Amino acid sequence: MEYRTLGRSGLKVSIMALGTANFGGAAADARWGQLETADARRFVDIALEEGVNLFDTADVYSGGASEPMLGEVISGRRDELLISTKVRFRSGPGPNDVGLSRHHIITNCEASLRRLHTDWIDLYQVHEWDGMTPLEETLEALDDLVRTGKVRYLGCSNYAAWQLMKALGVAERQGFDRFVSQQIYYSVLNREAEHELLPASVEEGLGNLIWSPLAGGLLTGKYRRDAPTPRVGRHLSDWREPPISDWEHVYDVVDAIVAVAESRGITPAQVALSYLLGTPGVTSLIVGARTETQLKDNLATSDVVLERDERERLDRASAMPLPYPMWHQVLNAYDRMRPIDRWFAGLDRGSESDGIGR
Repeated sequence: MEYRTLGRSGLKVSIMALGTANFGGAAADARWGQLETADARRFVDIALEEGVNLFDTADVYSGGASEPMLGEVISGRRDELLISTKVRFRSGPGPNDVGLSRHHIITNCEASLRRLHTDWIDLYQVHEWDGMTPLEETLEALDDLVRTGKVRYLGCSNYAAWQLMKALGVAERQGFDRFVSQQIYYSVLNREAEHELLPASVEEGLGNLIWSPLAGGLLTGKYRRDAPTPRVGRHLSDWREPPISDWEHVYDVVDAIVAVAESRGITPAQVALSYLLGTPGVTSLIVGARTETQLKDNLATSDVVLERDERERLDRASAMPLPYPMWHQVLNAYDRMRPIDRWFAGLDRGSESDGIGR
């Protein structure tokens, strides 16, 4: 297992992390899977044996049941792993049971500590932007949690690039502990993060934890053009993460992934995951699974490195038009673009695309 430094911190995290949104049995969302305690313990065993040291959860996963189940199955080996959890979404019926106010952050952090049966949280992340609470209040509350030892590192999730930069600016101006990472959606199917979020994180020294790197299962090879629909899967219901507006694009990307997988003798999931691990700025992929076979297959990606021509094939199949002002900068400021800027614009990958459109 490879370990990468999380942003500008000194913390090393495994390039594969275990997502625990399906821990919680009947309380978990059936679309994710509903792992009971014995299966959750086995998943943690497998992950630790493979060198995984980062385990991701949230206060709202499985209606709050994910955290206590994770806390139970890591009992006696807390020092062997890192826990990341989150705060922001509604955790109760009251008017203050949601958001990123000082009240909600501190109350929910203490509740998470109790549920996880631990004295500290390694990475505490704000789960989403809260436009109703001043950033100064949010960041000061998070800073207090670090200073009191309840939290060791801070991160954000699902922020827009301007929101991320504003938060970093406020933290620097006020002397608060800054975010060391962001947890974002990114996959071969949806590469919007390359436009601003990934470049911003590289520029500012943040790590990137990737959620749903297989696009909710779409990139596992189960969903194929002119093939029977799988009997089990999130996209059989009203699942909208990620939202799908162009199924032909989905099938084009999956076809390219499957072709690379067949030529290498590996699984489509491993191809899709390896592509992300080769992207600048990506620190760790958060993977979940319904079965041990799926989990072991995903974790085996740590040994897979795609060749340049394989990445180019996926680049071409998944390319998206650049939004403004990126396309304008590509057309008019190429001579002043750094290598990393050119990479994210699709100009330094050896592909036929110039990053302007598909």
